Amino acid sequence: MQYDLEPGNFVINPSQKSWGIGQVQSIIRNKATINFQNVGKQVINLDNINLEKINNENR
Repeated sequence: MQYDLEPGNFVINPSQKSWGIGQVQSIIRNKATINFQNVGKQVINLDNINLEKINNENR
């Protein structure tokens, strides 16, 4: 499966909006490490959680 994310992208986790905006640090297979404003680094399984990519203008 291909994910439309790359390191440096900004995302939000729609099911955990309180985490704030996250920046993608790395992606290995289906696991993305994301540094969120409010909770720090989280490893997300992209098969289970559909992250929303946001444009830098929305920050």
